[in-house]
Amino acid sequence: MSAAPHLVVLGHGYSAGYLTPLLVAQGWTVTGTTRDDPARIKATGAQPRRWPGDEDALRTRIARADAILVSAGPDAGECPALRDFAAAIAASPARWLGYLSTTGVYGDRQGGWVDEDSPLTPATRRGHDRVAAETAWQALAAAHGLPLHIFRLAGIYGPGRGPFAKVRAGTARRIVKPGQVFSRIHVQDIAQVLAASIARPFPGAIYNVCDDDPAPPEEVLEHAATLLGLRPPPPEDFATAEMTPMARSFYAESKRVANDRIKRELGVRLIHPDYRSGLAAMLAAEAATG
Repeated sequence: MSAAPHLVVLGHGYSAGYLTPLLVAQGWTVTGTTRDDPARIKATGAQPRRWPGDEDALRTRIARADAILVSAGPDAGECPALRDFAAAIAASPARWLGYLSTTGVYGDRQGGWVDEDSPLTPATRRGHDRVAAETAWQALAAAHGLPLHIFRLAGIYGPGRGPFAKVRAGTARRIVKPGQVFSRIHVQDIAQVLAASIARPFPGAIYNVCDDDPAPPEEVLEHAATLLGLRPPPPEDFATAEMTPMARSFYAESKRVANDRIKRELGVRLIHPDYRSGLAAMLAAEAATG
């Protein structure tokens, strides 16, 4: 009887927490790293390892991995997984290597469409760091024949990450910037895209991971309030609204992201093709759990 296939996740965060149960149900074992919360990793069905701390043990796991997912973001402009594990990953027999990037690599398109072949013109430091990380992973893959897959994630939402808590607390702000649109993705759809890619690798592939309905942020917030039966917060003009530099930076980019490739190559059918579906499911799940 053959051993169960093994996935190593470097940076086992929110998205990996939804991927792990899908793979465990298919007979996989999963090792996930955490800085300081092994109980959270174990609760998803993965075997926790501390990083930093357990680097030698992780290199041993990488050497036996069937798949490797790099979910840790850049740290001070550097990819920590490349810094600590490049040699181990280069020598790994894994048949699938995934890197979670962001649609921020495309920068601002003033509401225009982008696909995976669009030029990378990041407008923020975060976007520049992700372009640098993608480039470094592609160089490592080219040098060692690694089966790299890059996933450019849109704005992530899902249970525990959405507008409901702020709307209920009265702290939500409906900032209006004319022409502003964002693409989003429910965490369940991130998980199913990753699982589909692991099952059907296309080394060298790049995938946009987003839903079918780019939308203005104030529209999403208003819909969330309506679902809760609450009055939406009053609109605020972006030009005059008091915001932190970090909050304001999220409005520096406006674009619509195309997702045809995940459907065509991976056969993905989105669970939540728009924010209305995703928010309704989140509210239903809250009701079911009390």
